[in-house]
Amino acid sequence: MEKMDNEKFFYAENISGGYGKNKVIDDISFSLNKNSLTAVIGANGCGKTTLLKFIANLLKHEGSCYLKGERLEGLSGRRISQMISYIPQKSGISISLPVREIVLMGFNPVLKMLERPNKKHFAAAQNALETVGIGELYDRDFLTLSEGQKQLVFLARTLVEDSSLLLLDEPDSALDFKNRYHILSILKDMVEKGDRAGLLCLHDPALALEFCTQLILIKGGKCIDVIDKNKDSLEKMNEAFKNIYDRISLSKCTDSKGKEHIAVLWEGKA
Repeated sequence: MEKMDNEKFFYAENISGGYGKNKVIDDISFSLNKNSLTAVIGANGCGKTTLLKFIANLLKHEGSCYLKGERLEGLSGRRISQMISYIPQKSGISISLPVREIVLMGFNPVLKMLERPNKKHFAAAQNALETVGIGELYDRDFLTLSEGQKQLVFLARTLVEDSSLLLLDEPDSALDFKNRYHILSILKDMVEKGDRAGLLCLHDPALALEFCTQLILIKGGKCIDVIDKNKDSLEKMNEAFKNIYDRISLSKCTDSKGKEHIAVLWEGKA
């Protein structure tokens, strides 16, 4: 494939690879629509994290990824960082830095060599922290924060990066119930209003069905199904999910405001 279909915002074709002789991802292809969130769903060890690293060009792989018509493989790290925001499960930051400095790192891909952030950048960092609900942490030492607070700091950094593709590896893993829905609501709002798409690795199918339009189901490194929540029937979604979680079923319900949701029910032993 020489050139991506220009109508597709993002497209991954025949992505394969792993670590040494151990193949983790095996011939996966999918596309992402602009202004939508997509979840990658699967059990531990199925290859979700590795897939995100391939897309972010952090690991060598076979196949090709295209974003807004541009092939990602072969691009410089700086160019990739201008196009993609990647938030791993763990921050990797082990030195004391004020929270504001972590958020300001989001401007690094657009700053010139030796250029420092200006007042406009500092104001944007403060605004991003307030948007995710932690504006009071602006001057705090990042290392003193809880894992959940750290996730929110990285979400604030993502806000200032203004990239086209958001890649987040289990952004809800360290968050409590309220903040899980808070962070997913912010992400959904980000992709719906901007020139971007989002791809999230999630363990909770209920969270994925609530906020994501498309769900990519992975098992053993292979894509076994792709669900479109707005187009596929409940029966099809149930059948697809049972290939990964054999004891769950999906059911539609209505909240107190009359809005319809898809509930995930566990069919374990009584």
